[in-house]
Order: sequence, then structure tokens, then C-alpha cells
Amino acid sequence: MWLGGRRSVLVNGRWYFALWHLIFARIWSGCRGPMAEALSTRAEAADALRAPSQQNGEAGGDVRGERLTEPVGPEVELAQGSAEQASAAIPGPGPGKRKKRRGATGERVVPPPKKRRTGVSFSDEHFAETSYYFEGGLRKVRPYYFDFRTYCKGRWVGHSLLHVFSTEFRAQPLAYYEAAIRAGRLHLNEEPVQDLSIVLKDNDFLRNTVHRHEPPVTAEPVRLLAENEEVVVVDKPSSIPVHPCGRFRHNTVIFILGKEHQLKELHPLHRLDRLTSGVLMFAKTAAVSERIHEQVRDRQLEKEYVCRVEGEFPAEEVTCKEPILVVSYKVGVCRVDPQGKPCETVFQRLSYSGRSSVVQCLPLTGRTHQIRVHLQFLGHPIINDPIYNSVAWGPSRGRGGYIPKTDEELLRDLVAEHQAKQSLDVLELCESDLSPGLTNSTAPSSEPDKDSLEELAAAAKKMDGAVEKAPQDMDKVAVASGAAAEADVVNQETDPLCAECRLVRQDPLPQDLVMFLHARRYKGPGFEYFSPMPAWAQDDWQED
Repeated sequence: MWLGGRRSVLVNGRWYFALWHLIFARIWSGCRGPMAEALSTRAEAADALRAPSQQNGEAGGDVRGERLTEPVGPEVELAQGSAEQASAAIPGPGPGKRKKRRGATGERVVPPPKKRRTGVSFSDEHFAETSYYFEGGLRKVRPYYFDFRTYCKGRWVGHSLLHVFSTEFRAQPLAYYEAAIRAGRLHLNEEPVQDLSIVLKDNDFLRNTVHRHEPPVTAEPVRLLAENEEVVVVDKPSSIPVHPCGRFRHNTVIFILGKEHQLKELHPLHRLDRLTSGVLMFAKTAAVSERIHEQVRDRQLEKEYVCRVEGEFPAEEVTCKEPILVVSYKVGVCRVDPQGKPCETVFQRLSYSGRSSVVQCLPLTGRTHQIRVHLQFLGHPIINDPIYNSVAWGPSRGRGGYIPKTDEELLRDLVAEHQAKQSLDVLELCESDLSPGLTNSTAPSSEPDKDSLEELAAAAKKMDGAVEKAPQDMDKVAVASGAAAEADVVNQETDPLCAECRLVRQDPLPQDLVMFLHARRYKGPGFEYFSPMPAWAQDDWQED
């Protein structure tokens, strides 16, 4: 059928032009010689321009959903990798084997993203981008520069950068983004952005360079419990997340295993909350990962936890089957609710000290925060659970599912409590993630005014130029000690545009990074791994 002077085909209710046009051009090329050759080349080029958009769709939402500021949200179930890992595996536009094709006048052409790796890993360049040190029982990462990358989302197409920043990236004032432009921190299709009024097009690629700070974690090492040709099993300390999430990147189990033990391309088989310690398994190959995940689906795996809870837990075995509902995926909070997903946990008291009880927990399902929510419902929350043993739940602290406030009020009060304690990382949040509904709008702002930002932008641009002229050997920084090594990274530790650099945060105490929940045993067909009983679960443990 002819439509608009072009050859078209109707397939499943949609008109397709390019494929038929390309076939016609190829036939013409075989018959007509040089002129038809040119027509064929143009048709192939037109088809290639459509390919990036199609491949983006196949790559999934992780690529297009990458944020230009700190990523947020609770850890992903089964730890399939965060958007940030997608950023590490998908470097975005760059020189490749294909020659760059030019589009029509004024049209921006972006190469399609590369496919993600099968296992979660990082390159040597990522490992060397900064270094860490130990201080006061904490593992600290030196601040470093990091590129957040994203392809233009569909809802951004046709809107200006000014509109996108003012509506979706409100963590910083517009004056900050203007200063970032002057400092050369914002790039569109690998070209420096000159004006926020530029209108975005489909498949545009944005890159935002930020100065990144990571919260400290415990200095306890990630100990290897077992390793063979199929799996790696570790004893995860409390406070260290499994994989990159929120503000954590270097201070993660999977990053530490790659950097310190050269264990790369690992496949997380299950997840533990950041504050939960104990047995954690990784597969070395996709085949092993699929086999064990199949065992998980068939309920062939057994998990055993221990915890210390408030009060005298019943001596007899207790089974809780209360359904659990996610209150907020962003904040990572759940509660018992009839509309929630079915789940079941079996509890057995191991000891009672007169004030608290050590309890064995056998989760028969794998819902988020299942053990912690069920213990809260039973009236025996984990004694130092920063979420489910909080006064934000009301006088009864959620016992019996009684919560005398709306979900919005609960989230607001939880965020306010941790904001006051400077412990938003417990909720996998940072200051930039707080929407007006989750924070106190009357709180004073630490952001500089527009004039100050202009001065800071000039200083940042000058600093960036100095850094580019003085290349750093970060591999030496990671292993060397002394003043020479410190000098290599000192120019990264402060940044004129960084709001975090202007804040003074008090370091947490090591004991504040421990929650009394420990994954003690993980068992499946042909394997069983144990972690030692933690000190707080011993009979002779002394409470404060």
C-alpha cells in the first residue's frame, strides 16, 4: 500500500516503512549500479538511526532510569545489580569499531549502549578511582569524582534541561546546575553543555560529574568461609551493603571482593540487608547461579538466622504467618497488612538473659525485612533495629500491627528521626533524596547563593584543569603509605561545588553500625555453610 509517497507494510496493526524500504533499496542496488548503491546506503543509515532506540528498549529500564544524582532505594531482591552497576557496565558513547554516522542537519546521533555483563564486576579503572583507609574502627573511602550517566527518558523528550532539572532533580538549586555547566561538569552526547535551554531528543546521553562521598562502614574484614570452582561464600559484617546502592560503591561486599581478593564477575545468589551480618553466597558462573536460583524457587534451600530481641520471648516454638506489605520501596519500610504478600517465619528461643532473648529464626519465605517485621508484630523487636524498633511507629511500636498513623505520617516521622541522627543511610537515603513530603521544609538550607556558586564554579573549573594536567597513578595510591600517596589524592578530597564537602558529619561509633540479626546457616542440596555465632548471641554477653 502507498501512504504519503512511501512504501509501507501493516503488521499487527502498525505501519512499518523502514524494512520494506530497505528491501526495495537492496533489490534496486542489485539491478541499477552506483546510483542504487547510494540509495541502499542511505536506507541502511536510516535503519541504523532507529536501532539505538530499539536497543535501549531491550536493555531495560536500568539504563534509561539512571539518575544524574545519587541513586536511591532499597537493595534489589536477589541482588541483580543496581542502576549504578549498569552505569559501570555501560560506559555510554565513546569511540568504537563502527564509524560515527552523521544524521540530518541539527540531529544528534548517539551510539547504542553496550550490553550489560553477565556477572557483577568492575574494571581496574573503577577499583583505582580512589582509595580507602581505616580509622576509629571504621573503613573510610576518600571522596572522589564520579560520572552519573543516563539516556534521555521518554518523558524528557521535547523538554529543556532547565525543565528536567527543575522538575526531577530538585536536590540542587538551578544555580548549582548553571555553575556545573560553567565548570564543565555536564555533558550531552559527550559534548559540554553550554545552556540549560537546550531541548532534549530521544536517545540523548547525559553525563553529570559529581564529587562523591561514601559513608563509613565497619572496619571488620569480609572473611572467606569457602571457595571452590562454583561458589564463593563469605561472612558479611554488619553495615556493609552487598552491592552498590544509594551512596555506597567502594564500601560494598562485591567491590571489596573484587578489589582485595580478585574475585570478579560474581553472581549474588541472595541478599542480606546492609545491617545484617552472616553467610552470603555468590556463584562464579551464570550456570551455577541459575541452578541455585532454581533450587530457591523449588524451596530446596534452608536459611537460619539468630537475633537478640527485647523482652522474654516465649519458650515454645512460635510460627508467624502474617502477610507483609511494602509501605515504601524508596525508603525501604514494610509492615504487616492483610493486603500484603503471604509469608511465614518459625521462631525458637535459644536463651533469655532477664532483659532480652536470643531467638533462632527460620524464614520459610523470602519477603523483604520478613524476620524484622514479624518480630515487631509479635512485640519482640530486635533490640537495636533502627527501623522497626523506633518510636516513629507509636507507643506500642507496631506490636500486633497497631500503628496509629497513616503510612505518609509514618514515613515522615521515620525520616525525621534519622535525619536528626544523621543516619539516613539506614533508610538507604541521602539528603538529596528527600522530597518536600518527607522533610521539614522550614529547615535552614546549607546551599550557597547564586553569586557564591559563580565563584565556586570558577574555582572548580580551575581545579579540574589542574587535575587533568597532573595525572594520578591510583594503583600506587591504593597500596602505598605515607605523604607521597596522600598527595596523589588530596586534590580529589574537596570540591568547591560539593555540598557534602561543606557539611560536618560526626563519625558513627563502630557499635552503632551493628544490628543484632545474623545469617548463621545456609543449606541446599549438596552444600551447607555456617558462620560463627556472633558475640552478642553468646550466653555471657553483657548488656549495656
